[in-house]
Amino acid sequence: VCNCVALEARRVAIFGGTHGNEMSGVALVNLWIKNGADIQRRGADIKPFITNPRAVEKCVRYEHAHEFPYEVRRAQEINRMFGPKGSPEAYDVIFDLHNTTSNMGCTLILESSKDHFNLQMMNYIKVIPICLVLLNEHPLLKYSTSRSVAKHPVGLEVGPQPQGVLRSNIFEAMRVILKHALDFIELFNEGMEFPPCTVEVFRVSERIDYPRDANGNIIAMVHPNLQDCDWEPLNPGDPMFQTFDGKTIPYQGSCTVYPTFINEAAYYEKQQAFVTTRRETLAASGIRKA
Repeated sequence: VCNCVALEARRVAIFGGTHGNEMSGVALVNLWIKNGADIQRRGADIKPFITNPRAVEKCVRYEHAHEFPYEVRRAQEINRMFGPKGSPEAYDVIFDLHNTTSNMGCTLILESSKDHFNLQMMNYIKVIPICLVLLNEHPLLKYSTSRSVAKHPVGLEVGPQPQGVLRSNIFEAMRVILKHALDFIELFNEGMEFPPCTVEVFRVSERIDYPRDANGNIIAMVHPNLQDCDWEPLNPGDPMFQTFDGKTIPYQGSCTVYPTFINEAAYYEKQQAFVTTRRETLAASGIRKA
């Protein structure tokens, strides 16, 4: 794997409140807007930013459907402020802070397996052993993110934490991961070279819905053997759902997968009980600043 040269990461943003009821990012960003000492790094301008202030104010995931144009307008404003997407003026790195109700621990979300800068950052952050990498470049399951206006978008998903709740351990885990990420950026900007490395990732494979009746009503729950077992292997024949009258529905895929976002509260409306992933090892080029 050859070495590659990357431009300095001078402009960095930290988004909280993309979903207004995911409290760790909201609390951290509001803290850093008041006092940014914790996030200042030599050679980089780091901007904490509340992405969806209306949703934060109401402590809801997002504004309701009849006010949807607000979110569209807000996305356009973000593209103007931090983009334009795909342009040389776009921000170098955007961290987007999220919480999940699933038992996922600390997860970094990567949008491209070709982003060697982000892969190197994730390798550096993995001094935190519990930090896993979810790669979502699935053509149908990728979703548009506000962070994707940056050259290097990084999602950070920490759980389990209920919506609208602040748990100190989850808050602290998120703060520590971000500290390491910003340290990486400072070291890179100061000329440190990062040699080629490998990064284990979980690549999004498929979205699994709850079993439903003819009217679309859910008729089964995540099976107790699967509940809270994010990232653990799910083998063909393993229990997957349990119907309300106690019957087990097994997983019928052809190979072992690693489920995550299991029973996420926000995904009931998206008809998603969990996503399956496959483990992969990606090779990252060595990088140094241009």
